Amino acid sequence: QGTSMLPSSSPSPGVQTTLGTVDIVVLVVYFVLVLAVGLWSMWRTKRSTVDGYFLAGKNMTWWPVGASLFASNIGSGHFIGLAGSGAAAGIGAISYEWNGMLMVLLLGWLFVPIYIASGVTTMPEYLQKRFGGRRIPLFIAVLYLFIYIFTKISVDMYAGAVFIQQALQWNIYLAVILLLFITALYTVAGGLAAVIYTDAVQTGIMLAGALTLMVFSFVEVGGWNAMLEGYFTAIPSVRVPNSTCGIPRDDAFRLFRDPVNSDLPWPGIIIGMSLPSMWYWCSDQVIVQRSLAAKNLTHAKGGSLLASYLKILPFFIILLPGMISRILYTDEVACGDPELCTEICGNPVGCSDIAYAKLVMELLPAGLRGLMMAVMIAALMSSLTSIFNSSSTIFTMDLWRCMRPRSTEWELMIVGRVFVLVLVVVSVLWIPVVQASQGGQLFIYIQSISTYLQPPVSIVFLMGCFWKRTNEKGAFCGLALGLLVGCCRMVLDFIYPSPPCNEEDDRPGVVKHVHYLYFSTMLSVLTLLVVVIVSLATEKPRPEQISRLTWFTRLDLVEMPKEQQEQVFTMERHGKASEMITTGTKEPADVERSSVQSQSRLVSAIYWLCGMERRTETENSPTPPPSPEEAICSLEEEPCLRHVVNTNLIICLAVAFFLIGYWA
Repeated sequence: QGTSMLPSSSPSPGVQTTLGTVDIVVLVVYFVLVLAVGLWSMWRTKRSTVDGYFLAGKNMTWWPVGASLFASNIGSGHFIGLAGSGAAAGIGAISYEWNGMLMVLLLGWLFVPIYIASGVTTMPEYLQKRFGGRRIPLFIAVLYLFIYIFTKISVDMYAGAVFIQQALQWNIYLAVILLLFITALYTVAGGLAAVIYTDAVQTGIMLAGALTLMVFSFVEVGGWNAMLEGYFTAIPSVRVPNSTCGIPRDDAFRLFRDPVNSDLPWPGIIIGMSLPSMWYWCSDQVIVQRSLAAKNLTHAKGGSLLASYLKILPFFIILLPGMISRILYTDEVACGDPELCTEICGNPVGCSDIAYAKLVMELLPAGLRGLMMAVMIAALMSSLTSIFNSSSTIFTMDLWRCMRPRSTEWELMIVGRVFVLVLVVVSVLWIPVVQASQGGQLFIYIQSISTYLQPPVSIVFLMGCFWKRTNEKGAFCGLALGLLVGCCRMVLDFIYPSPPCNEEDDRPGVVKHVHYLYFSTMLSVLTLLVVVIVSLATEKPRPEQISRLTWFTRLDLVEMPKEQQEQVFTMERHGKASEMITTGTKEPADVERSSVQSQSRLVSAIYWLCGMERRTETENSPTPPPSPEEAICSLEEEPCLRHVVNTNLIICLAVAFFLIGYWA
């Protein structure tokens, strides 16, 4: 079936290729720890409101925000795919990670202030406020859910589940269903707070386990210099004659490669990679939702800084061990013959994706192997919880509220939790499709899909945030045309995949000669031109579509519309009247107390688990949006802390540019 990630050849003498008793104990301790943290976060967080469930009460400090940003990004697909890319082609793929270092800083300093000032919960909601109308927000909401369900969930779930299948010898469906059940349990019950706190724990577990494996890898290979020299001699003994199959790239240790003939041309890295990366880090619901959960702007910036510093590590703890795996297990990881590759891992294109799993199962002793299994599960669960929570947020706040604009907060809470369960079912049904896609190829497709679908969205957000003249017609035309062109190229890529190294490349010229990073650049320019031309040719946006919704107007003080003022005034009067009734007579309070006591303990326990509370009629009515003054206040920063985060910004940028420059 092409699902095996580990070689079918016999293991080395004395090497255990399944988990022992000590490893199982470590895994059980890990699960107990994660569930304990999830229950603790559920206990201390108010989960019965929209802000409480979807934005963790907007009360998160910088370190769980930063850890959750990192854990949401580094999924099990990273451990399989990034290590595999290192084994196959050298350090080039790390440019995705170091590009992300810069983009997550853009999020904290440029985009989050705009999102906070606008008072939004989701990214489609921001577009609805900025441009008006319903077509752009609905378009984006559906696109986001499509990307999450059919790319992010599938690749992480497949990579993690196959790892578990090989280690525990479980059926892959059993492994996935068990993981999805545990993941959905605290996502449904705990909301974003449980997701963020468990992400913080899993970040620590991921770093501890991956750093341990890195040390073992370098000791085994003989150190840094031995790795630099050994990689170029790691040529498999069986290859297709007169071909480049299995031969390491000459530019394996260069980040900036030939602009015409290489796998990652340097102009494409600078521009074509940056725009999809900007979509992911600055306008993707999964990422932005964590920053919006911070208690204030300073903590949001601090979270971005921590995530940026942590993004340095995948080079050392994932990619370099993948390259070492090629040196240690050359014939299997770097197999150069399609028939032999099919025999080893079920994929005729190559077996580089087994690099990390091979290290774990053959290099680590008992106990540590269990720790690395916990790392893989942590990477999988942290990504899935993030996607589940953010997907339910988009569906509930953007699609469901559009269908039922008068829905109560109680109804939104129920819908958000039920949609997570729907996602779990869809994920399980998607497994056969992922299996047929043979994991390694799927990871490559994921990169190209992001390149074809994300640049138009990035341009729309960029122009909406930083050019006041952008209007709804310009944004929609640019988005629609950009996605149409991107989808055409994506379909061509699926129809004409890259041929194996021993076969002639007979793909059409537009696919063969236009690298996907160059295509990303051209797609971005096309979208930008359409947005600018159509916006200038049509009417200006209304004042309420600009105020507090762009970088230049984020500090505006605008009076609420008269209808909204009347609504707030009426609700305030209603609240005071009900307060007078409650304090003036004891009967309403007594009735409410007796009704609570009459509930069965089972029902009360279920309500607590789901974070739901019984509401009175007045409590269950739609809540008014925050006043402009409330949104502005959250942008204030303490001068001392502002200097601290700004100093760290300069240091972090210096480190990023040094790393990129050193390896360029």
